[in-house]
Amino acid sequence: MKKNSFISGISHEKKEENSGSVEFQVFCFTNKIRRLTSHLELHKKDYSSQRGLRKILGKRQRLLAYLSNKNGVRYKKLIGQLNIRELKTR
Repeated sequence: MKKNSFISGISHEKKEENSGSVEFQVFCFTNKIRRLTSHLELHKKDYSSQRGLRKILGKRQRLLAYLSNKNGVRYKKLIGQLNIRELKTR
């Protein structure tokens, strides 16, 4: 896995202060998703990990939907930094 600029932008002191922010939570979920995805490439039949991945994807999707409704500018900036796709509109 390669680190992006968003990872280096968060220092240890900042993590403690902003651990409840939506951006930080989405950042943590994205790291977990990337870790689980690389794990599942090796272990294709690990169904427990697949279930965990789906749960984390749902949590991240709900947080991103919340952020896009509350503050579209922060949402666009976050998905640009994390290099993830935009939400599908229903």
